[in-house]
Amino acid sequence: MRKQRLLRGLLWGLLWALLTGGCGRAGQADSVPVNEGTAALAEEDTDVTDVSGESTAGEAQEAEDAEASAPDLHEYDFTLAFAGDINLADDWGTMGYYRAQGEDIRACIDPQLIARMQAADLMCLNLECCLSDEGEPMAGKAYTFRGDPAHVQILEELGVDLVNLANNHVFDYGEDAFLDMLSILDGEGLPYVGAGVDAGEAKEPWYGTFDGRTVAVVSATRAEKYILTPEAGTDTPGVFRCYDTEALLETVEEADRNADFVIAYIHWGTEYSEELEDVQAEGARALAEAGADVVLGAHPHCLQGAEFVDGTPVFYSLGNYWFNEKTLDTVLLELHFYGNDEEQHLEITPVPARQEGYVTRLLTEPEEVEAWEAHLEAMEPSGVSIDEYGIAREVE
Repeated sequence: MRKQRLLRGLLWGLLWALLTGGCGRAGQADSVPVNEGTAALAEEDTDVTDVSGESTAGEAQEAEDAEASAPDLHEYDFTLAFAGDINLADDWGTMGYYRAQGEDIRACIDPQLIARMQAADLMCLNLECCLSDEGEPMAGKAYTFRGDPAHVQILEELGVDLVNLANNHVFDYGEDAFLDMLSILDGEGLPYVGAGVDAGEAKEPWYGTFDGRTVAVVSATRAEKYILTPEAGTDTPGVFRCYDTEALLETVEEADRNADFVIAYIHWGTEYSEELEDVQAEGARALAEAGADVVLGAHPHCLQGAEFVDGTPVFYSLGNYWFNEKTLDTVLLELHFYGNDEEQHLEITPVPARQEGYVTRLLTEPEEVEAWEAHLEAMEPSGVSIDEYGIAREVE
């Protein structure tokens, strides 16, 4: 033990001589206080720290360079929102109620719903009337709807970016009123789809770009049992009909070639019936095969069932959004697209709502939301379930 202590002493003495020998203090090594020796060691520690800092900075620069040289995967993230039928006819109950509320659309449609409509990157709904002060009611038609051209401001207040016109009421007051409405929408810079001054415009998909991704919306109608609404022709105005689906499928195929995502929005089905027509189920499959990424429907004035057809989500009817006084479940359907060049995702959130007494409100009470979800899931073809986050999932 004594030898070990002596050895350690010699080693410490040698170390001390090395540490103090080159400091310009010859002959004073024995008198250097301990705290000065500690300071000398601290200076060396500081030098090490500086080297470490340089290393850290170098690593950060390398990481930055690697990130800069990494391929751009073109990330995207956007939400498209769709709703069903809205009626702005002046002699109809919705607009009577609107006037009684001091012309405040927020007293008619829940402000929380409006906020979501405005927040969407695209908001589209079905305008189930003509906006014009021209024309006369179509002869032989039980219900004809026409609203003041100024009502286009209501659409803008709601955050509407695209108007679906492929339906059985846009031509209710004849050709002059129909063309006047198209001019009014054009003048307001509000795009429309599914109808036009001729067949070329009526069939033309609407295209929009979001985060570098192109979206197409294709709209057509086959809603009338007794066909009165004119089909757009080579040189005549009207709607895009799809009783014969050939032209519609060709249009969807064209849109699929030109866009990253295609939404087909079809006016079809039986009014106030939750039961699907065969042509709806058959049509949805054909649209999916032609390239539609999502298939939506309107016209029945009530919700209908939903399913996934070979991975393509189909919501057969979005129902009345704000159409009359009837108590009916409805929906604001949010389509959330996100991903990059390597992977693509779509999450669908059916926002539960109810039309009742000329008011459409967001359902927020747990019991109401649960009942609404159960209603959607129970309707044939019963192909979706709503998860705990409100997202529609395919039933396995």
